[in-house]
Amino acid sequence: MDPALLRERELFKKRALSTPAVEKRHAASESHKRKKPKVEKEGSSGSKHGSESSNGNINIKTSSGYKFGCLAKIVNYMKTRHQNGDTHCLTLEEILDETKLLDISMKQKQWLMTEALVNNPKIDVRDGTYGFKPKYNLKDKKALLRLLDKHDQLGLGGVLLDDVEEGLPNSAKAIKALGDQIIFVTRPDKKKILFYNDKHCHFTVDEEFQKLWRSVPVDSIDEEKIDEYLKKQGISSMQETGPKKVLPIHKRKKQGGQRKRNFKTHNNHLAGVLEDYTDGVPAKK
Repeated sequence: MDPALLRERELFKKRALSTPAVEKRHAASESHKRKKPKVEKEGSSGSKHGSESSNGNINIKTSSGYKFGCLAKIVNYMKTRHQNGDTHCLTLEEILDETKLLDISMKQKQWLMTEALVNNPKIDVRDGTYGFKPKYNLKDKKALLRLLDKHDQLGLGGVLLDDVEEGLPNSAKAIKALGDQIIFVTRPDKKKILFYNDKHCHFTVDEEFQKLWRSVPVDSIDEEKIDEYLKKQGISSMQETGPKKVLPIHKRKKQGGQRKRNFKTHNNHLAGVLEDYTDGVPAKK
């Protein structure tokens, strides 16, 4: 073979070996690696979006807890505005606007209009409008004084301060203005009761009568018996003015000691024939 051709062949092999053909593959692999995180990022963002959609606002707003939370917010708002003197009724749209609940669905609005607000005992419905309905609807301090006087005349006792604050706008100011016309009594559970202070009942009781009154013991008499006696005499007693007493639960005591064992008796049919020899042989008669 021609030596020149052999030299060219060897040179060609050297050039082929020295050519960086692998670099193109390396670049392709790098580009593949660069694209791969992008795909993973897109997948992670997609899964994140899916988790947000599964746990997002859509599911929360359609849950029953969210519905009743909206109802509680509306009732509390209506109570607060009534206590501040805003006693006029509002439409549902106005209520949702003032409570910032404009993003609820039409289904929830329908539920509020047809079920929740209509059946709520603290909401008054009038011709498609809604207002707060307290236990005692009091306009001013005179109305409060008339209510307390009525309770006193009928023997109904006092009125809870919580109920007065709920139904009387600016109640603190009105109670302060009435002054000594009202008597406060604090129950054992720390709740305050308002009574009418009837000044016609302020008189001096004779000491002898006081002694007779205090000499009658009533500690051993049950409250039910006292109430029954008052009813027979035509006197009504105050009801529901104090906390209800919880009767103690008496646990059954376990019977101590060993249980007596019952032995079976045999030969009952020979009761009149057999004799007892425990004390020895009886003497012959």
